[in-house]
Amino acid sequence: MSELGKVYLVGAGPGDPELLTVKAHRLLQGCDALVYDSLVPQQVLDLVPERCERHFVGKRRGHHSVPQPSTNAVLVELAGRCRCIVRLKGGDPFLFGRGGEEAAHLASHGVPVEVVPGVTAGIAAPAYVGIPVTHRRAGSSVTFVTGHEEIDKRRPGVDWRGLARASDGLVIYMGLHNLRRIAEELIAGGLAPDTPAAVVQQGTVKGQRHLVSELALLADQAEAMGFCSPSIVVVGQVVAQRVESAAAEPANVDMPIPF
Repeated sequence: MSELGKVYLVGAGPGDPELLTVKAHRLLQGCDALVYDSLVPQQVLDLVPERCERHFVGKRRGHHSVPQPSTNAVLVELAGRCRCIVRLKGGDPFLFGRGGEEAAHLASHGVPVEVVPGVTAGIAAPAYVGIPVTHRRAGSSVTFVTGHEEIDKRRPGVDWRGLARASDGLVIYMGLHNLRRIAEELIAGGLAPDTPAAVVQQGTVKGQRHLVSELALLADQAEAMGFCSPSIVVVGQVVAQRVESAAAEPANVDMPIPF
């Protein structure tokens, strides 16, 4: 059997191409095959050489998605005939990116695999509007949590009431769809209704906008203003430490159709 190629699980960052790591940029320019997700802008995809095979395996809410086992199979198959395979994921591969699952699957098939961390949207999106996720006077702990799970299911994976008192701040990924129920659960768990909270939509790229409000009002206001995914929600006193002049200019980059 010929030697297997190597798969790099690469973080594409939150969207702004300038937030790619140097290592990610180098691998994209030299890869033989690219397997990529939905939230990767065209400007990043344009970095790969023309000879490179491209395989889209993105997932979007309400749309047909490529099942995870199919993605795993594609990576193993490519490793059998390509030298350098980049598995490109929005943000960081090991933070709500299923990178751990893919790494384990590749390792079980004897495929060499290496993780290339990326800038996660949970830090970058708030930062681009001037919100720190920790602050010496407002929050020494922060919890990154997915809001994608249905709260009403029999055994929810996230204990929102417990989190209300367990961390100084919450950074919620994919939480816009369940925002009203999340806020209700956090308040039931002990957070004050007027706790500072924010939504950042399309962080770091064209279309970026944000809403700063109170936890109890956030869902109504976000709905009235037409906020949509991809968005990051931040809850905690760190939101009140926002420094508007520290905000960064978003890149003039279109993100793909949001999920």
